[in-house]
Amino acid sequence: MKKKIALLLVLVMLFSLFAAGCGGGDEKVVKIGVFEPATGDNGAGGKQETLGIQYANSIAPTVDIGGETYNVKLEIVDNESSPEKGISAAQNLVTSGVSIILGTYGSGVAIAAGSTFADAGIAAMGITCTNPQVTAGNDYYFRICFLDPFQGTVLANYAWEDGHRKAYCLNKMGDDYSAGLVNYFSKAFEALGGKVVKEEFEQGNADFAANIATAKKNGCDVFFSPVSTEAAALIIDQADAQQIGMPILAADTWDSNVILNAAKGTDLDIVVTTFYQEGGNKDFDEGVKAWIEGDSTNLANNGGNSEIAAVTAMGYDAYFVALEALKAAGSTDPAKVHEALPGVTYDGVCGTVQFGENGDAVRDMAVVKKCNTETGTWEFVGNQYVK
Repeated sequence: MKKKIALLLVLVMLFSLFAAGCGGGDEKVVKIGVFEPATGDNGAGGKQETLGIQYANSIAPTVDIGGETYNVKLEIVDNESSPEKGISAAQNLVTSGVSIILGTYGSGVAIAAGSTFADAGIAAMGITCTNPQVTAGNDYYFRICFLDPFQGTVLANYAWEDGHRKAYCLNKMGDDYSAGLVNYFSKAFEALGGKVVKEEFEQGNADFAANIATAKKNGCDVFFSPVSTEAAALIIDQADAQQIGMPILAADTWDSNVILNAAKGTDLDIVVTTFYQEGGNKDFDEGVKAWIEGDSTNLANNGGNSEIAAVTAMGYDAYFVALEALKAAGSTDPAKVHEALPGVTYDGVCGTVQFGENGDAVRDMAVVKKCNTETGTWEFVGNQYVK
């Protein structure tokens, strides 16, 4: 009798495990690819952009597609801030069965990987990759941010309106992002009547003393260098040591805790253009701060504090745009998602997202903010428009 009871218990347990397994097999999952750098020159920014996507996923882990509820799984790859390695990371996402891809921070890597996504027939949505070449000629790459011709013009207008007439411009050699922005800034600034002095530096350069000396020697009154955060931190340190004596302007890559930490305690005047300023949406600010502070990994990936980077807010918006595309498609099929994406409109924390020509977002405003070097925080300066 005892043997029969024991056998019955075993059978019950086996049946329970089988039933649980069947239940798990019925779970519907849709995969969203996250194509971002966690290492390399853009690793700090890539981590913060990914945080926004992860936070959005934590509060909206499911999506209704075609009348059924799907769990959303993030497939995250590290493209290592490298165009060459980014192609391999892109191929990994393609083979993982994702329905749509988000990223990347860093236009050069986005440009390099674009054909991989297009050949696979999977829509990719840039979050803060601002170079026009990302979407040009690629029907499968979209983006939710403004573009560099706009951002460069905004910065040139700001510099001119702030009384500057001779700008020193420094970009990294071979870097599509910084070279493009210097080009657009220079054209707009010269069109206003300003003069420009340009220089480039090579990959791996850590000594910017000569560049700062050139800016001062040539009588420049503003220093523009929209480079990666790693190079930026070195420029900040050396500009302070040499008492640069002129404001430093930069673009969205400098909107980072790396910059705040490097600039804190200096006498520098640093102004950037970006996509969002903390205080723009109270519910988002409170939620993401609590989420970052509640996990040591999140805190480390945000640079050690809960200061909100604009790229995090943009990553948050991008996730919900992707969900809207999945709902509009009524399917997880990448082809149908790609077809639905251009018609999506979403009101996000960084403004309304809708797509126009070349799959680019329709944007006419940039946030301008200044580094408070005493507190190590950003202060809102204003919104800058270019018609």
